[in-house]
Amino acid sequence: MSAEKAVITGIGVVAPGAVGREAFWELLAAGRTATRRITSFDPAAFRSRIAAEVDFDPGACGLTHQEVRRMDRAAQFAVVGVREALADSGLRMPAADPGRVAVSLGSAVGCTTSLEREYQVLSDDGRNWLVDHTYGVPHLYGYMVPSSLAVEVAREVAAEGPVALVSTGCTSGLDAVGHGAQLIEEGSADVVLAGATDAPLSPITSACFDAIRATSPNNDDPAHASRPFDADRDGFVLGEGAAVLVLERAGAARARGARVYAEIAGFASRSNAHHMTGLRPDGREMAEAITTALRRAHLAPSDVDYINAHGSGTRQNDRHETAAFKRSLGARAYEVPVSSIKSMIGHSLGAIGSLEVAACALALREQVVPPTANLHTRDAECDLDYVPLTAREHRMHTILSVGSGFGGFQSATVLARPGTGHTGRGRP
Repeated sequence: MSAEKAVITGIGVVAPGAVGREAFWELLAAGRTATRRITSFDPAAFRSRIAAEVDFDPGACGLTHQEVRRMDRAAQFAVVGVREALADSGLRMPAADPGRVAVSLGSAVGCTTSLEREYQVLSDDGRNWLVDHTYGVPHLYGYMVPSSLAVEVAREVAAEGPVALVSTGCTSGLDAVGHGAQLIEEGSADVVLAGATDAPLSPITSACFDAIRATSPNNDDPAHASRPFDADRDGFVLGEGAAVLVLERAGAARARGARVYAEIAGFASRSNAHHMTGLRPDGREMAEAITTALRRAHLAPSDVDYINAHGSGTRQNDRHETAAFKRSLGARAYEVPVSSIKSMIGHSLGAIGSLEVAACALALREQVVPPTANLHTRDAECDLDYVPLTAREHRMHTILSVGSGFGGFQSATVLARPGTGHTGRGRP
């Protein structure tokens, strides 16, 4: 075990309302929402007809016609994110030792966009039960195998070390970053491209979430439909996007004079082994993930300066994680600001965790807490400081980011500002 922590030295973002790291931060800091009526297909038949879409021009983002033909939209997001992250880090690829470069990419629903499109073609819009495979594109097999997303990233950077696709529902992004950090700590890699991507906006996805009434039907006011922790919330808003981080060994980053955004100080995940979509109201499993992540970071609840919440905007989830914060942090839960960026960029399923880690790293850089947009009416059972409407300047050394996913997944990541130390040392 090298026991050397992983640090973030590069960030690449493709998000609703903001393609690029700095545009992403500008949107969050301004409290702008990127939710609107769906434009990528006709949503008229669905209960929820809104989403947070990425205005994405693959050619303008540097992808060739062949890359666009080969790659699913989610893969395109990931590759564009990788290119920005590497440029930001100052690392050159291919590396001197490609076997020491790894990829840890998360995705909840894989190549949904391309799979649905190809099914429509092969089945003649569903009219044929027996599909005609001769109409399939040459890349159809790659669309059916989610690991193809991680392969595209590995190909982009010539990574010959461990390459993995992490698919744990809505915690995929957090878990992929956590796995990448563990590869650094155990000495299996010197550089890891870690993050997640999802492009789930399609009729089949809308139909699935309509069936369980999980998404907001506030179609008349899409800009204000995502309302985490608000008493009048009525479900989450789907999104899409990607974020990729360059992780390195802390010592190697210092040696080459790299700018370090944050250290991945601790990570933990738990399962509630309870229900596919249901959550226990006491938040015990998320609380255990938080406590374990803090312990691995050698930090106490009193060291947490900001909580980036899962904050999906469903009544069940908002109350569940509020209880988890109180259970794990005690009195500190009432003192620390909490917010949800899903209020602005929607819920991009597996990708959102990596977008939230990127937001936390940028928040540490700027010393600003992004707001919870659309939070106007307090829910009596959600009685913490959720930073409503407006970003807040706030001195931060340690940030806790949490995620909750269908299947009972609960994950927590602790990010520390460079120089903070692992026992609160370095704090003024």
